Amino acid sequence: MLHCTLGRMQHAAPFSFLQTLEVPAMSYQDHITATNKLIRSYNGTWDGISAESVARMRLQNRFKSGLDIARYTAAIMRKDMAAYDADPANYTQSLGCWHGFIGQQKMISIKKHCGTTKGRYLYLSGWMIAALRSDFGPLPDQSMHEKTSVPALIEELYTFLRQADARELGMMFRDLDAARAAGDQVKEKAMMAAIEGYQTHVVPIIADIDAGFGNAEATYLLAKKMIEAGACALQIENQVSDEKQCGHQDGKVTVPHEDFLAKVRACRYAFLELGVEDGIIVTRTDSLGAGLTKQIAVSTAPGDLGDQYNSYLDCEEIDPKTARNGDVILNRDGKLLRPKRLPSNLFQFREGTGADRCVMDCIASLQNGADLLWIETEKPHIEQIAGMVDRIREVVPNAKLVYNNSPSFNWTLNFRQQVYDAWAQAGKDVSKYDRERLMSVDYDGTDLGAEADERIRTFQRDAAKRAGIFHHLITLPTYHTAALSTDNLAKEYFGDAGMLGYVKNVQRAEIRQGIACVKHQNMSGSDLGDDHKEYFAGEAALKAGGAHNTMNQFAAE
Repeated sequence: MLHCTLGRMQHAAPFSFLQTLEVPAMSYQDHITATNKLIRSYNGTWDGISAESVARMRLQNRFKSGLDIARYTAAIMRKDMAAYDADPANYTQSLGCWHGFIGQQKMISIKKHCGTTKGRYLYLSGWMIAALRSDFGPLPDQSMHEKTSVPALIEELYTFLRQADARELGMMFRDLDAARAAGDQVKEKAMMAAIEGYQTHVVPIIADIDAGFGNAEATYLLAKKMIEAGACALQIENQVSDEKQCGHQDGKVTVPHEDFLAKVRACRYAFLELGVEDGIIVTRTDSLGAGLTKQIAVSTAPGDLGDQYNSYLDCEEIDPKTARNGDVILNRDGKLLRPKRLPSNLFQFREGTGADRCVMDCIASLQNGADLLWIETEKPHIEQIAGMVDRIREVVPNAKLVYNNSPSFNWTLNFRQQVYDAWAQAGKDVSKYDRERLMSVDYDGTDLGAEADERIRTFQRDAAKRAGIFHHLITLPTYHTAALSTDNLAKEYFGDAGMLGYVKNVQRAEIRQGIACVKHQNMSGSDLGDDHKEYFAGEAALKAGGAHNTMNQFAAE
């Protein structure tokens, strides 16, 4: 039975003083006018500076610091959370990115195919940093990687997104110049409107701080670095820091609530110190799959958080005469109880208490400053998630989740088994299906396979509506896509296809699909550099672009 329900609590969005100080962004023409005035004030010594070139560089560098990004994206995320509260169809999504280039290409693709970045975020996975970005080489997800690599990747991601803005705006400026040169006033007006209404590639990032990489002070110091790099949302988990495990592996060890909530407060202090007053804290509970604790919680009164945490321990009643040297003894309702201690000096919880502990964790987090919840599950099952969320919402009606659509789940097998079980329960004939072999390609074209795929297709929408999931993310997708695409290329290139393996499956596909990277010199910033050279040296500029640049061969047909 949970006791941390202090009456129904509406989780309100914060008032931000900084939001009242926002200044509307200057228009393109305003920048030109203001810069011209500045140039003239230097009595001719700055006449070699073009006011319009300055205006372009300013628009291409909208965000001057990571804190600018954190404040901008926090406001976006808060607005999205309110929109979800009004209608759960307004859920948001992200993909985990392990390099700035990957994040950049993702957002370029989203703008191309969806027309807007609204509701699409970045996710920074501690697992991928450990596996791909540590100087130690590939590491398991156990907080063994350098913690400075986390803010470094946040900064890298936003560096690449800002470059995507500069590149795209640079091409728009070139189109504007071409329209002016051709005397095409209609095109010129259209390009000016597009420039003024430009949507940045910069979007919110939910960044994994693991279990804080140490004590609350260590958490605070790392949180500051992550926020300064641009993070508006920090995700922190309730595992013990020095025994941290991947959420989908065994051996997870949780900490008592007071230890965890001290780290939650440390994150909030970091946001407030840096002036990101509406920063978002996502608290993750691993209690569903964590059967161990390193500590007995401190309890000062019956029914407090410490007492509730300890109530789930696997204990045996003892007679004082049988107490052993070194025993830890709990007094509950006049009975002396000895928690079961493992040779590792860890204490274990009773079997079957994971869901109850998750609910308790989530309520306690929301009542102590968390904004969003993350419940790590062992399978993607909407009713399992919803069952816990329903109980949480009895106390906090607008509780919302971030959910890991994890590659650690076998989605095909899970959903085929869910359909199989639903059909069997409904009395439908399932005799032609072997439940344990449903992953087989033999079932790909069956009615069961089709229904399972449809459930996978609508999972995010359905879970947002039924289970309170505001944000759906995939933690490690680009780790797997990099492996898959490299395997496919290597198989063809080093096989009979030879160079055709690259040309047909990569370059030709890039051209036909309009993948911007096919012009890799442009993507790397060559045209941006040419623009700057012209600003700086005028007609004397030695530019890389021109009639003999081989990138001119890549026109999509």
